[in-house]
Amino acid sequence: MLAKYWKKICMLILILACIFNIMSKLIKKVSLNEELLSSAKYMYQQNENKTK
Repeated sequence: MLAKYWKKICMLILILACIFNIMSKLIKKVSLNEELLSSAKYMYQQNENKTK
């Protein structure tokens, strides 16, 4: 019976994995403001290190 339905079972597992991946990325999404602030801090630190 498994040999008859293996493609459907694998496709279902693949779809569930993709949905889980997308949902976890949406839940853990970093806000744009936080991303911009961390980028600005990094660039400021790099600039400070170059001037020293």
